[in-house]
Order: sequence, then structure tokens, then C-alpha cells
Amino acid sequence: MEVTLYLIPVPLGDSVFSRALPDYNREVILSLKHFIVENVRSARRFLKRMNPAILIDELIFTELNEHTSAETIAGMLTPMAEGRSIGVMSEAGCPAVADPGAALVAIAQKKGYKVMPLVGPSSLLLALMASGFNGQRFTFHGYLPAEAFKRSLHIKALEARMIADDETQIFIETPYRNNRLMEDLIRICRPATLLCVAANLMNEGERIQTRSMKEWKRNKPDLHKIPAIFLIGL
Repeated sequence: MEVTLYLIPVPLGDSVFSRALPDYNREVILSLKHFIVENVRSARRFLKRMNPAILIDELIFTELNEHTSAETIAGMLTPMAEGRSIGVMSEAGCPAVADPGAALVAIAQKKGYKVMPLVGPSSLLLALMASGFNGQRFTFHGYLPAEAFKRSLHIKALEARMIADDETQIFIETPYRNNRLMEDLIRICRPATLLCVAANLMNEGERIQTRSMKEWKRNKPDLHKIPAIFLIGL
């Protein structure tokens, strides 16, 4: 079998495995001994949920997050040079998408290793699919600036870009700041601008709604500490 860097999606929250991941993923995961993960604790929990009989202590975990140096990342693929495949996992969703795993994949590509993305949930794509917005032109911006003035300018720029190019603008916020972001969007954007809020994707209480800012102002949701994706579009 060719040595491969497998990109392994992880369910969003506590969503049911049968809804989130195909059986093939399980076969691949059970064949691996080396994992590069965003968080070792959550990775071990995911593997135990997937297969309670798995021998966790026989597996090798290397942590990769936003604080990992470029030099350290370069050395993480050593097992592949020795003929062993590796699995890469984010805390939730797809690795290497809005995730530090992208740097590792870039190195694997440069070295000529086989990279195989496995099928699984991406909160960004799920939100875009259900928003009703343009799915051919879109940009994901990650987190908006924390400082109020820069944040305001950024939101105005995103709205202008959305209107000028019919390009869906996608962004996120730390869950405990979601309500503040909603307030800012309602205050800064035009009343007719459409906002989709996709909250608790693939979990109990999932809610995906597209409304105008004017409508959201009349009925603001409480998104405090709830994982959510925000999109503005036409």
C-alpha cells in the first residue's frame, strides 16, 4: 500500500457518526498508528467514540496547532519517510480548512507524498449550501478583527464586496462573542442586506436561517457559546 497522508474529518460536536462519516473512514483510521492532531485529548476521545475497542495507548499522537513552529511541522512527516502512513485530524470538521494542518499538507505535496482527503463534514460548506447565497463565488475570512473600529471597517468592506461582485462572504467568531458580532452586523450593515446564521450544525438544536438585517433586528437569536457560521450575500 502506498504511503499516504490521510486527511480525516471529525464530526461537528456530538453528531452521530453514521450521519457524519462513511464506513470507509473507519477502515482507514483503524489501519493507522500515527496521527497528527490539533488537540490530543479530543483526538483520543474521537477515536474511542468511533471504536471503543481501539488500543489508544498503542497509537502515536503529535500535536499541531497555531503555535507549532515551521521547523517542528517539517519533522512531523518523518514516519512517512520510513514507510508509514499518517492520519491528520482537526478538532472538528475537515483538517487543513481554516486549520493549521494546511502547512503540513503543503510540505507533503512538496515532498511528493500521496495526500488523500476523506469525505466528512465541513461546517463552512454546509452553511453555504443551506444559505441560498452564491455558491460559485465566495470567500471565507475566518475571524473578523477584534478591535471595534477595524471590525466596523472590515464589515463595511465585506458588505461592499458582496454587493459589487455577488460574492458570498463567510466568517466566524469565538462562540462567547457571537451576540456582539450579531449586534455589530445589524448596526453596520444595510437593513436589506441578507445574513445567514448557521448554528449548531449537525447537532441538536441545529438552526440555519437567512434573514435581512432588518428582520434579524426584530428577532435577534441568542448565540452565546453556540458554534455558528455567519454569511452575508444576495
